[in-house]
Amino acid sequence: MELIRNAHVYAPEDCGIMDVLICGEKIEACSKEIHIDYDDLKVTDVKGTILIPGLIDQHVHIIGGGGEDGYSSLIPELNMEDCVMCGVTSVVGLLGTDGIVKSIPALVAKTKALKEQGMSAWCLTGSYAIPSVTVTGSVGKDIAMIEEVIGVKLAISDHRSSCVTKEEIARLASQVRTAGLLAKKPGYVHLHTGRGKRGLKDIMEVVEETDLPISQFRPTHMSNQLSDAVQFAKLGGMIDFTAGETTADDILSIIDEVSPELITISSDANGSMPVWDENKNLIGMGIGKMDTLFTTIKELYDKGMDLSIALSFVTKNVAHSIGQDGKKGVVRNGSDADFVLLDKDMHIDTVYACGKAVVQHGTYTGKRYYQK
Repeated sequence: MELIRNAHVYAPEDCGIMDVLICGEKIEACSKEIHIDYDDLKVTDVKGTILIPGLIDQHVHIIGGGGEDGYSSLIPELNMEDCVMCGVTSVVGLLGTDGIVKSIPALVAKTKALKEQGMSAWCLTGSYAIPSVTVTGSVGKDIAMIEEVIGVKLAISDHRSSCVTKEEIARLASQVRTAGLLAKKPGYVHLHTGRGKRGLKDIMEVVEETDLPISQFRPTHMSNQLSDAVQFAKLGGMIDFTAGETTADDILSIIDEVSPELITISSDANGSMPVWDENKNLIGMGIGKMDTLFTTIKELYDKGMDLSIALSFVTKNVAHSIGQDGKKGVVRNGSDADFVLLDKDMHIDTVYACGKAVVQHGTYTGKRYYQK
């Protein structure tokens, strides 16, 4: 057991100065003052710090993105250290363009490895393409039978996608929904959304023309289709933005039209970031960085957004999106003990994942098999 005293808690709501009691992997109590008599209790006074929920990154290429400039451009995998040093204590791993060299079995194995190291992790089956790559030969079976798999990935409105039809989208979403119900999982379709001509129109037409709820679809990279994102959110759908240079401004431009509860942000960490000319020729390549996640939150705060709202985009809202309401993305009695301590300059100082301090004063202290 450990008692954290005198932290300014954002849960993500501003709770003021609080004490937080950890018991195992859970937060046992969060209150103005906690008094407990226990011989082996560790007490840590963190006066002057801000305590926030551990960040949840729901779009991470944990085994590295596929190279789009030949095999030498394949992106390497990341490790737990890469995540928690950025304040991220939970991830959802996925594939991208490459469903050939990068495989779902490798993705599931890496998800299990991150859990063994001491953080929380899930993954999505599928990649950009249809038919979806899987472990079992069926998207539904992957979701129903593999503990870590909670949904499927698909690309739309992109020249690298499968030019998927509305009928194919509807059938895939129906299969995923049923499997999710059977396994008591979110069972959603995570949509890489490019800058293509159709935007989110096919998705909105599927929702209009079928009995599928809009919650089955989770489009990301919404800066690519900002007007469609607003329309989708007005129908009740959640929209995900990729952290980066323009993300804060894009969100601020729509915040008066869209409920903040429907907005999430992810990093696309270790994914390929290709640059195309007007003829779709590759002219540059970058890599997604996980540290952009918290940087974007700080930018929103610096530009006048209430910190509790900005934090919800990478904590509470994401927990709701992936079926972890009340467990992840919050600091409250009974929630998982995943949280981050920020210093007075809002820099990440200390990180707890599953009740253990894995970053202390800027130094990684978690499990590492191979020394750097």
